[in-house]
Order: sequence, then C-alpha cells, then structure tokens
Amino acid sequence: SPPLLGLLPGRLSVFPLFFLALLLGFASLLWLQLSCSGDGPVPGGGQSREGPHQPCPPQGPLLPVEDEASWGPHRLALLVPFRERFEELLVFVPYMHRFLSKKRIRHHILILNQVDHFRFNRASLINVGFLESGNDTDYIAMHDVDLLPLNEQLDYGFPEAGPFHVASPELHPLYHYKTYVGGILLLTKQHYEMCNGMSNRFWGWGREDDEFYRRIKGAGLQVRRPSGITTGYETFQHLHDPSWRKRDQKRIAAQKQEQFKVDREGGLNNVRYRIESRTALSVAGAPCTVLNILLDCDTNETPWCTFG
Repeated sequence: SPPLLGLLPGRLSVFPLFFLALLLGFASLLWLQLSCSGDGPVPGGGQSREGPHQPCPPQGPLLPVEDEASWGPHRLALLVPFRERFEELLVFVPYMHRFLSKKRIRHHILILNQVDHFRFNRASLINVGFLESGNDTDYIAMHDVDLLPLNEQLDYGFPEAGPFHVASPELHPLYHYKTYVGGILLLTKQHYEMCNGMSNRFWGWGREDDEFYRRIKGAGLQVRRPSGITTGYETFQHLHDPSWRKRDQKRIAAQKQEQFKVDREGGLNNVRYRIESRTALSVAGAPCTVLNILLDCDTNETPWCTFG
C-alpha cells in the first residue's frame, strides 16, 4: 500500500516502486505468518532446535488510545532507530502499541529510518527523533526494535526522578555489565537536553550507550532501574538472529581509539540531518510515524562513517 513507500528510499519511478512495495509487504507478511510461533513472545527469547520463532502480530482489536482520564497527563515518544528490519518492525509496532495501551501510557511510536549511504548511527537517529518528536510528548524511550518486554509489571511511566533503564543488566538477555544503559532507556526531555543528547561520532554498531552513561553521570543524574521484577532473563524477548543478520562491528582507522573517549562537544547541538519524508503508517492496526532520515557526516571529523 502507498504508506509503505515511505519506508523505501530511492529514485525509481512511482509505478515500479509501488509494485515493489506491494511485493515486499506481501512477502514479509507471508514469511511472518509461516515463521511466527502463534503463541506470542516466547518467555526468555528461547529458541528451539528448529531455529528462532518470531512472535505473531497480536490478533483482535487493539485497545482504544487516550479516551479516558486514567491515561494521565504525560505522553511518551517511543524512538526506534531503524534500518532494513522490516520483519521485526511488523512485530514490534503492534506489540508495543498494545503493551503501552494496556498500561494506559499515552504514546507516539516514531520509526527513525536511516536512508542515507553512511554506516548506521543509532545515537544520531535518536537525537533526530528527539528533535522531531514535537511538543505533545514530554518524555522519550530509546527503544531497540528487536527487544520486546514480556513482563507487564515493567514501568514505562514518566521518569520524573531521573533516567529509568527498563532493560537493566539484571534482566536483559544478553548484556549484564553494571554501566549498561542500552536496549530500552526512558528519560524526560529535560534530562535528555541536560546531557546534550547522544554523541554523533559512533558510526557502526556499539559503544554509543557506554558514552551516554558517562554523559548521564556528568549531568548529575542517577540511573534508576526496575525493582521487584522476578522474571530475570526471561523478562524480554530478543528478536535479533545474528546468524542471518550480521552487525556492523568493524573498527576503521582511528575509530578503535576514539570509541572509548567522551565526546564533550557534540550531541543535540550539532547533529546534521535532513528529513526526506514523514509518513503516518498503520501496522496491523497500530499507528506509528516513519521518518526517513538522511544523516550527514564530516569525514574530516569521523572518517569511519563510511567503509571507504
């Protein structure tokens, strides 16, 4: 359908692109229906010997949004850095819309789709999402597209007391070191601005969260984490399958040394980007907005933004 065009950059004429979008959409839905478990997320992200099972999109009508006073005064901007993970997106959007609606969390899901030719830059996409999220939201969730919360006791409410790390090291299925703040992190917009957002120097996979932890501490903020959650490493399902989706973990030129430094200059104040398009999209009845984002790179400052 036409909204899918917003996910696909390129310069093809409209009719071949329209046909391609329909074909990709049908293939993705068919693949999802054949490969999903049919029982929703598997606790702990468990995988059978037959390979990973994806949770099916939720069936039945979605919950009404923001129709009662019980939803509260705050509204969450769910910022999802994204590139070419369509099968995960088909699961993530309806799942998170249902999860947050059931908890009476007002929310707007923003898919931050990087469509330039540079290496993936999760931190810059989050900076862009923050700047483009609008005045009707007052806090953000930095949320990986391949991580689904399974425990409904997890708190996605307004983090007034400071940054709240939902995917804490005691619960995340993969990352367990004490300073980890990746996966899912909630901040008020005021607190994110106090940190000057995230560094734009991290092209490729990893390390941007570790640098952001230092920014949080430097701003005098204290990271809080869930308490009373008894599901341990079965609190989330991790959809990523490294056997068929390789991460860009290459370290090029001076990148290896630079990745451990604190960026004291850059962040929200100097992220360089252009919004190619903004598309309202419905995935299995769940609303979201797709931002097609063209990031820019100063190759004198960060020559590792390309593979050369």
